[in-house]
Amino acid sequence: MNIIIMGCSRVGARLAAMLDGEGHDVTVLDTEPYCFRHLPKTFKGAAITGNGLDEEVLRKSGIEKADVFIAVTEEDNKNLMAAQIAKQIFNVPRVICQVYDPVREELCRESGIEVVIPTKIIAEILYRITTGEEEE
Repeated sequence: MNIIIMGCSRVGARLAAMLDGEGHDVTVLDTEPYCFRHLPKTFKGAAITGNGLDEEVLRKSGIEKADVFIAVTEEDNKNLMAAQIAKQIFNVPRVICQVYDPVREELCRESGIEVVIPTKIIAEILYRITTGEEEE
């Protein structure tokens, strides 16, 4: 699969390393070249410095042939915008977006974007600890 990851913090870098290790073609985008230090030396994919909201940067990353676009910066608005661009302008089949604000989840789902909400993971852990069972 051809996968583009926007954001090279620890989460983005870890995803990139794992997917690269599985044999996928991975491109990582970040506005700060310093962030690419999180990638392992064994990473065989591409690391592109640029803004994932810029259509030319996205084209340079190969978005027109992407199977998956993943937005995992620490900025909800940036992730949402980039995910919508990937889905609506470039018709990427699978788009996954990290957002911290659960209120934005519905907006993503209505647009056909898959959502990951780290704050819900915290709530799930707290629920399990206090009740001793899983949420349904």
